[in-house]
Amino acid sequence: MTNDVLVKAPKKKKRRAASLDKKKARGGWWFVLPFAIGFLIVYLPILWDSVRFSFYHVSSQAGGGMILEWVGLENYTDALFVNPNYIQNLISGLGQMAFDIPAIVIFSLFMAVLLNTKMKGRAAFRAIFFMPVVLATGFMASLEASNVLSSYMDSTAGMNNGSGRSASSDIISVLDFEKLFDQMKVGTEIVGYVIGIINNIYDIVNRSGVQMLIFLAGLQSISPAIYESCQIDGASGWETFWKVTLPMISPMILVNAVYTIIDSFTAQSNSIMRFIDSVYKGEINGNTISSAMSWMYFIIVILIVAVVAGIFSAFVFYQRRD
Repeated sequence: MTNDVLVKAPKKKKRRAASLDKKKARGGWWFVLPFAIGFLIVYLPILWDSVRFSFYHVSSQAGGGMILEWVGLENYTDALFVNPNYIQNLISGLGQMAFDIPAIVIFSLFMAVLLNTKMKGRAAFRAIFFMPVVLATGFMASLEASNVLSSYMDSTAGMNNGSGRSASSDIISVLDFEKLFDQMKVGTEIVGYVIGIINNIYDIVNRSGVQMLIFLAGLQSISPAIYESCQIDGASGWETFWKVTLPMISPMILVNAVYTIIDSFTAQSNSIMRFIDSVYKGEINGNTISSAMSWMYFIIVILIVAVVAGIFSAFVFYQRRD
């Protein structure tokens, strides 16, 4: 007689359905997949060749092809110590960046707060302030890069008022900012900074469109119930801005600061970008020397972005959503 042993089959584990957050994460990866594939296939080999050529001298040989001569760090030392214009243009670009970034971020924040208020024609005003971003991507960008518009506006052939002087110089002479600030006993550095912003207002407005939209998105994400609570407690508009609005959009300030830094360093009007392009086109072994200059420039940009992000991150407020 045999004893039958009953063995229970193992229970099948129920497969848990993916949560909504995981589904969104997968959708995000599918969204960036074409860029990732294009980066690996197209851009990564180009970047690798650029790094490799910065340590060589490249010359062409008869019948086609290239001859690579290993020179080590010679291209980097030539850029830093032999060519004095590289350091001069680099310092000039850093100074211009330190001048432009606060002005662009503050102006875009001011315009975003203004355009976020309820008023007639708000959508039209938003489109007007974003229009320079659209125009700067085509024919107007080439005109601006060649300084055609600025030279025309500064010339006496521009908007002449009949006295032989352009309208732009008339505005500056009428307002006379220097005398105004001298009477207020303000330091000369602040006076120079404010005058520089006023004279550069066209470029600041032209480069503030994207930042303004980011700030608008941040302002519209703040719950109206928070502002209602402030009104019930008797807070003024000034107190509400500094205690509620500014902390709530501080992540957008960090994003716009990083975006403006990268945009400033890669703009066509950037002096160091134009200089590297001139070295590439005009000097012997300019292709390899310009590669070395570009990678040093890239490392400096990354370091500046890391420093700015680290400083701003200490003051960023992230709302907890439990």
